Formats: sequence, C-alpha cells, structure tokens
Amino acid sequence: MLSDQQLLRYSRQIMLGDVDIEGQEKLLAASVLLVGLGGLGSPVAMYLAAAGVGKLILVDDDEVEISNLQRQIIHDERSVGAAKVDSAAQRIALLNPDVRVEQVKRRLDSEQLSRYIKSVDLVVDCTDNFKSRFMINKCCVEQMVPLVSGAAIRMEGQLLTIDPRQPNTACYQCLYPEAGNDDLSCAESGVLAPLVGVIGSMQAIEAIKVLTGMSGTLVGRLLIFDGKNMQWQSLKLKADPDCPVCAKR
Repeated sequence: MLSDQQLLRYSRQIMLGDVDIEGQEKLLAASVLLVGLGGLGSPVAMYLAAAGVGKLILVDDDEVEISNLQRQIIHDERSVGAAKVDSAAQRIALLNPDVRVEQVKRRLDSEQLSRYIKSVDLVVDCTDNFKSRFMINKCCVEQMVPLVSGAAIRMEGQLLTIDPRQPNTACYQCLYPEAGNDDLSCAESGVLAPLVGVIGSMQAIEAIKVLTGMSGTLVGRLLIFDGKNMQWQSLKLKADPDCPVCAKR
C-alpha cells in the first residue's frame, strides 16, 4: 500500500496506464544491480532512484576524477577522489532518501557477481569493456535474470535488453563473439557528453519497463543511435543456436 507521500511523489508516473499503482508498487519492491557508475550509470542510477526502485546495488571499483565530470553527472567537484559508489549513494540520498542503496567498491569475479545477481530482479550493465559485458551476460543467463546492456563511444551508442526467461531470445554473446573485439575507451576515442545521457536514460526506461511488466521492451532487438546524424536504427536479433552461453538454456 502506497503512503500519501508516495502517491504524491510518484503521481505523474502513476497517471500512466502502463504503470498505475500496481506498477509503482512493483518498482518499490524491486531490487536492481547496477554495474558501473560512470557516464551511463550516472543517469541510470538517478532515474531509477527518482522512479522509486526500492533497492539499488551499485558496483564500481573506481574513484571520481576531474575528467569524469564532463559526462558523469551524478558526481561533482566535491566528489573528486572519492569512490564513485559513495559519491553516487550520496546523490541518490538527496534525490530520494527512501531508496535503499548498497555500495560495492570492488571488481567482482564471476562467482561473486552471480551471488549478487541471484538476489536482484534486474541487472543494468553500464560498463565500458567487453570482458565485463560478457561476464555479466553469462551470469545473467545462468541465473535467469533479465539484463539491460548499453554502450556509448564518440557520438554513437547502442542498447539491448536480454531476458533469459523468454525462450529463443538472443543474449549478448549471440551478438558479439568473445574473441576479436577490441575495447574502445573514452580516454582514447572521446565521447560527447549528452550521448551517454541519451543511452543511459534509455537504459532506465527499459529497466522500468521490465520491472513493471510493460510491453515493448528491446528483447530481440538492438537499438543503435548515431548522434552525429541524429538517426536511430533498430535491428532484429536472433538467438545463435551455437551460442556457448545461451544455446543450452
């Protein structure tokens, strides 16, 4: 049962037929594992907290640097030198103190990651390297937990939603082979600040849709954004029958 204060706080969201009181209650009861508190993780964390997701587990082993502030909007100059998860938790507490936040200030191996994934309803991947994305995808498929994955570099971004609970749907490894992919870093290639905001905001939308049971998620589709030419492209994805991760699901 929502309190009067919660009805007021989330009123604009509850007005949406696809959310309503039932959907808001699902959000308040939900727990989300968010991996990466950088350019993508910043808007994801803030929008999920504002939307009323009950618990956020924040994972990042990095500290805030001055070069992060161009795009990682959950942090500010007072955060420089602090752990990103601590900086993010402080900002979330100011935004919505009802959200429970757990900070994980270390890099997780697959066993540790699986234990956290078992305890949540959804994972949002905001990391910036293929190794982490492959591991997160594999653990989510094994634990049958949905995953929203995003990436952004230069002026291009992409996102997809993976739901291993649905049969014959593609996972991240169906899209990319584990070998032969080179990481591109913002430090080497650059990135336009609002681009990560666009992709991160879209990840938050997908997360809310999955948590509330809303239709129209990106399961089975890859969404690509060309920020330079302001063009979106949607590609259908098929499960790879030989995928080493999800073929034997």
